[in-house]
Amino acid sequence: MNKEKEAKFYELLKKNKELQNIINKEIEKNREKDKIMFSQNKMAALGEMLNNISHQWRQPLMELSSLFIPLEGKINLGVKVEQDEIKESIEKLNDITKYMSNTIDDFRNFFATNKEISEFKLLEQINIAYKLMSGSFKANNISLEIFVSKNPKVLGYKNEYTQVLINLLNNAKDALIQRKIENPKIIIRVKEYEKEIILNIEDNAGGIDVSPLEEIFKPFFTHGKKNGTGIGLFMSKLIIENNMHGKLLVNNTNNGAEFKIITYKKDQK
Repeated sequence: MNKEKEAKFYELLKKNKELQNIINKEIEKNREKDKIMFSQNKMAALGEMLNNISHQWRQPLMELSSLFIPLEGKINLGVKVEQDEIKESIEKLNDITKYMSNTIDDFRNFFATNKEISEFKLLEQINIAYKLMSGSFKANNISLEIFVSKNPKVLGYKNEYTQVLINLLNNAKDALIQRKIENPKIIIRVKEYEKEIILNIEDNAGGIDVSPLEEIFKPFFTHGKKNGTGIGLFMSKLIIENNMHGKLLVNNTNNGAEFKIITYKKDQK
């Protein structure tokens, strides 16, 4: 190799090394951005969960208050309180505190950090999502209808799948509230096919006025949602498509928006 060719060879090696360093730096930047986005999504989810806890606990706290007000009134008036009355109040108190404790367990399990792939029954995760949001739904008179012909099993990360369900249900709930829809309703349908399982979530809030609709899955995209982070749907799509090798799709129906979660059966990915 003559000196000129050798010089060009080493120059090319130098440029390749510099290019590799630039690529590595960009990869690291993207990783940092992903970490920030995951952190923001987690904080947003935590905020939603705290809001749901407040709805879940409001009614039992009122029931606790109603248990002791009559007893306190009798004591203040010097009226004798019967033993059976005290015993009945204690039994109701135990039931209410047990319910509140179970609520905390539900939320703790939802935020568990275990990332193990497992086979889970879809209806169980739907029920968990509903339990975590039922207080908020009841407070806003939103009805939830669930149609499941079977209870298919899904292979993946069950907590993350539940997080996607809650993200989609929260978005539907917010749209129904903001648009002041009469008789607000959300419908969940589950269908099992030979190779795939499809879960549909449809609301009657009038649909999403974005074109193309897929724009809503872009990071930091917000549309018609106050104080939204714009990462809930983006993260949901990542969870379903990257982590579970499925698909998350959206379309408008005659009533509103419909999200479709497609997951594939074991050995069908």
